[in-house]
Amino acid sequence: MKDGFVKIACATPALRVADCDYNTDKIIEMIKEAHLKGIKVVCFPELSITGYTCGDLFFQSALLNSAEENLLKIVNETAHMEIISIVGLPFAYMGKIYNCAVVIFKGEILGIVPKKNIPNYSEFYEARYFAPGFDSEFDAVIDNKIVTFGTNQIFECRNMAGFSFAVEICEDLWVGDTPSINHVKSGAAIIFNLSASDEMIGKSDYRRTIIKAKSGSLICAYAYADAGIGESTTDMVFAGHNVISECGTILAESKLFAGGLCISDIDIYRILKDRKATNTWQYIDHNYTINSFDMAVMETRLDRVFPQKPFVPSVKSDLDSNCKEILAIQSVGLMTRLRHIGCKNVVIGLSGGLDSTLALIVTAHAFDMLSLDRSGIIAVTMPCFGTTDRTYNNACRLAESYGAKLCEVRIADSVMQHFKDICHDPDNHDVTYENSQARERTQILMDIANQNGGIVIGTGDLSELALGWATYNGDHMSMYGVNASIPKTLVRYLVAYEADNTNKELSAVLLDVLDTPVSPELLPPEEDGTISQKTEDIVGPYELHDFFLYYVIRLGFSPKKIYRLACISFDGVYDGQTILKWLKKFYWRFFSQQFKRSCLPDGPKVGSVTLSPRGDWRMPSDACVTLWQRELDSIED
Repeated sequence: MKDGFVKIACATPALRVADCDYNTDKIIEMIKEAHLKGIKVVCFPELSITGYTCGDLFFQSALLNSAEENLLKIVNETAHMEIISIVGLPFAYMGKIYNCAVVIFKGEILGIVPKKNIPNYSEFYEARYFAPGFDSEFDAVIDNKIVTFGTNQIFECRNMAGFSFAVEICEDLWVGDTPSINHVKSGAAIIFNLSASDEMIGKSDYRRTIIKAKSGSLICAYAYADAGIGESTTDMVFAGHNVISECGTILAESKLFAGGLCISDIDIYRILKDRKATNTWQYIDHNYTINSFDMAVMETRLDRVFPQKPFVPSVKSDLDSNCKEILAIQSVGLMTRLRHIGCKNVVIGLSGGLDSTLALIVTAHAFDMLSLDRSGIIAVTMPCFGTTDRTYNNACRLAESYGAKLCEVRIADSVMQHFKDICHDPDNHDVTYENSQARERTQILMDIANQNGGIVIGTGDLSELALGWATYNGDHMSMYGVNASIPKTLVRYLVAYEADNTNKELSAVLLDVLDTPVSPELLPPEEDGTISQKTEDIVGPYELHDFFLYYVIRLGFSPKKIYRLACISFDGVYDGQTILKWLKKFYWRFFSQQFKRSCLPDGPKVGSVTLSPRGDWRMPSDACVTLWQRELDSIED
């Protein structure tokens, strides 16, 4: 439970219809298994003590009595365990039978939640047996103890702020006005659903989509525990399709017809952060009963996977689809700007590196959308002290391959004159030496744009903006920054996608660009002509910085939590000391370089993380990093 993580599970045990003793033994076995795995809440399917498909046997006193007796057996035999169990059973109350979920913890029943929406269509005929649950809470008596009965209940941990959950049952999810809406508005961070959803062709996809969408729209975690093999197959087959989703993302999902535990770590703090950041999410008191419990807060062994590249989909088909869509967003953004201002010429500083290559790709696509001649793309290469033959030749080949007009302006003499004007020793390879080149290049681009009635296309990416790795009023400036919300790790995949979907000759050039070390090439090359100035040797690995960027900006995690996740994700790649070194560097640069982000050119938002001062990120340029630095300093490697 440290850092806001709570390990939960959906469980589908072996089952025999109407054999409560057998079913209860299997439920207890799975609770014990879950407890050993460090799970804090385990949810079982609908009517899990009796089975969902008992039919008219639900009217039999023998079945109802056995179900209640076995419920108490679960309560007693799990009393010593620090785990909440949610089980299903038919429960007779006030002259009716209700399809109920019972929440159990440390020898106590915390509450009984009846199913609110009773399906009575197609293969379902539950209204034959069960009455619909009601919002108002009443007292029920089990084992001579009073227990709250009703749908409007929140179960809340006193020891961990935000760890709260509510329960709904099967059909409650499938209706338009789901109980979970009010549950969430009343504070529940997790919704547990006890279900018996029969399997049909295509239903698993539909079920998955609904659960994913529900967790996204309600900004919550949604855990769906489904009945499986063992239920009667007289008319239906059940697959045990368990799904756990958080804020629109599927975290865990069981294989159909597999059974067992489906486990994931829910990030309560992430849910709370998203709710705080979304002004349309509002807490509304719906007169709920709050059932509080005490659970020791301890470090959770995380099973959840935190991708090393959070901006990049891990599935190839998803990656290709995303790359296609991202390039379209970038291109449409530029197309719209060009059309609005009636511009038919653009200027790009083409270095032969990744970022300028992506900018050229996007610009070519935008020109095609406007049916403009690509000769209106003026690709300017500006060799200077650090330019290598490799990047120079790639820039020339790229311009030729895309049908752009190549313009070469060698800037060494101009920069040397500038050094003379400001009395700078050219042998002093300091920041002035580097930035003078970047600013000279930007001046040339702007002037060529003026000559041709065009605009300068910015090439800098999101990762560089986060780190401030740009020369102020140099490559930092343009008229439209097409890469402004593309992190460096994603730039590579976009260029690779273009290489996979173009002709052989152009593909070869793009692949060589991908293979070239990332560098601003502002320092003289090595004696053998290779790049001497490698960006990642100076500011750190971009894959780490993009990981930090995602969790700092998108999720607002603390430095300690980000460090913990990075150590898990990059285990075997970087040691803790290296991760901490670059995390400190990230925070220092992020805070100190905000002034560069406060005056960024326009550029299209592509993903959930952007640093535009007009969009998602507003931060004073003189904000102090002290709080974050103090927490970083307290980390013991």
